[in-house]
Amino acid sequence: MLLARALRAAAALRPPLRHPPRRLLSSSSPRALLPPPAAAPALARSLWQLGGGGWRTALLRPRRGSAGGVSCGCGGLHTEGDKAFAQFLTDEIKEEKKIQKHKSLPKVSGGWELEVHGTEAKLVRKIAGERITVTFNINNSIPPSVDEETQEDQKPDEQEPDLTSTPNFVVEVIKDDTKQTLVLDCHYPEDEVGHEGEEESDIFTIREVSFQPTGESDWKDTNYTLNTDSLDWALYDHLMDFLADRGVDNTFADELIELSTALEHQEYIKFLEDLKSFVKCQ
Repeated sequence: MLLARALRAAAALRPPLRHPPRRLLSSSSPRALLPPPAAAPALARSLWQLGGGGWRTALLRPRRGSAGGVSCGCGGLHTEGDKAFAQFLTDEIKEEKKIQKHKSLPKVSGGWELEVHGTEAKLVRKIAGERITVTFNINNSIPPSVDEETQEDQKPDEQEPDLTSTPNFVVEVIKDDTKQTLVLDCHYPEDEVGHEGEEESDIFTIREVSFQPTGESDWKDTNYTLNTDSLDWALYDHLMDFLADRGVDNTFADELIELSTALEHQEYIKFLEDLKSFVKCQ
């Protein structure tokens, strides 16, 4: 009896239980407490539209006036350094055009026809059943600058020497109805050294001579190549006379330098213009 009475007394003192939260989800609960079912998809769609198909792109795009620069319609970054770089290129292009000697490429005397493909140029001449081609590329054709001692000796009011392009060039002699082409690899030596007793030295030299299959663009390394470093002088002189008889002599070499220098300067200005457009995103 005492135990039952104690239990009833404890039950009378216990506070009434609150309604569980799930009763709010019943049909009689206020609908305002429930979130609209279409809210989440609408939010996701608005973020997608904000980014033009990818909202992460819009969030990661630099804002105007930020320290990292601003972007334009091209999607590229534009900084104050880019602006100064573009202005420098504008001034540089103007100066280079002022000192440009040839607005169009000069011609080479002797009936040579010129073909230009970017930085590569080819001169073609046909005489008496033979086709002579001279090919050169103006890339890396500017000799290194003068040494520091020469620069120190130069006076402040003296103008810097003009840059001259002296490219290596390849002469190909093709005879009609033959399957072989005589190939002579020529270059301009840094120090022009003539033969003893000669009144005039050659401004270019033959470095290598070989035969290659006619009509094939890829030359075979298995074909014998004659290096002229250890060649008999008499044979070398005959090779030089062979070229001179076909119009490849000192006069031609001088005009080739003028043509190559004009082409190199033209391509340099074009490169500066392309670089300016790239920096400005035009």
